[in-house]
Amino acid sequence: MTDSELIKTIRIVPNYPMMGIQFFDVTTVFKNPVAFKEVVDRICALYADKGITKVAGIESRGFIAGAAIADRLGAGFVPVRKPGKLPAQTVSESYVKEYGRDTIEMHSDAIGEDDVVLIHDDILATGGTASAAVRLVKRFNPKAVYANFIIDITDVPRSAPIPDDVPVTALLSLSEK
Repeated sequence: MTDSELIKTIRIVPNYPMMGIQFFDVTTVFKNPVAFKEVVDRICALYADKGITKVAGIESRGFIAGAAIADRLGAGFVPVRKPGKLPAQTVSESYVKEYGRDTIEMHSDAIGEDDVVLIHDDILATGGTASAAVRLVKRFNPKAVYANFIIDITDVPRSAPIPDDVPVTALLSLSEK
């Protein structure tokens, strides 16, 4: 499947979740078995030789491909969730995003110092959520941290860039305009 074919499986929702934002909905990618497999295959190929031991999927669309990626790479899956959703002791990180303030959490025993962690989410826009996830994961002092996204929205200013010591990949680079 080419990039163009993959892009055609993405639903674009104007003015969601608020006026002026063009939302790239990847649930239409996930419901297409060929496109979903392509996404997982491509991401796994990028990280096959990195020694990934944990995939940290960001709520909620990051759970979908993240769990499949973890399975394929022989890694564990760690959910990065909104507050109050995890049943055991958690650590949290607050951040500002393009349309408000939010907090994410992980279980306090989710990652160890011997882990190599791939943070995964569907979209990289301002970087708020991703940067918070990086800060959260780095608290565990893992051996290495990587970040991956299905889509990088390239014309959105990065108000919270991901640190330079975290390699970032995205399958597709798209523009809101």
